[in-house]
Amino acid sequence: QVQLVESGGGLVQAGGSLRLSCAASGSIFSINAMGWYRQAPGKQRELVAAITSGGSTKYANSVKGRFTISRDNAKNTVYLQMNSLKPEDTAVYYCSADLYTLVAVKKGEDPVDYWGQGTQVTVSS
Repeated sequence: QVQLVESGGGLVQAGGSLRLSCAASGSIFSINAMGWYRQAPGKQRELVAAITSGGSTKYANSVKGRFTISRDNAKNTVYLQMNSLKPEDTAVYYCSADLYTLVAVKKGEDPVDYWGQGTQVTVSS
C-alpha cells in the first residue's frame, strides 16, 4: 500500500507565498518522477511542475519564475515553493509520484502513478 499525503495549502493574499509538501510512504522500492498538478473549478487538471529522481525540472509557462519544485529523495518527499501568488493560481493542488512498489519489482512490473488527495490553495485579490 502506498500513500501520498499533501500539506501546506491554505488562503493567502495575492503576492504572498505558500510551500506545499507531499510525502510518499508505504511499500516503495524507488520513485522516478514526482510532480504537482492543479485543478481549478470547471477546468481540466494541469501539470504545474515536475522533477525527476536526478533533479531535472520542468514547469508550466504560467508559473515559471514564481514556483520552485524540489525533492528530498531520502524522505520520499516533494515540495512546491510558490511565490508571487496570483488569484489565477487558486486551485486544488495534487502531487503525483511515478514509482515502483516492492511487489511490482518482484513481479517485474512497470512503475505506476500514485496521487495524493489534494490540498486547496486559494489566492485572494
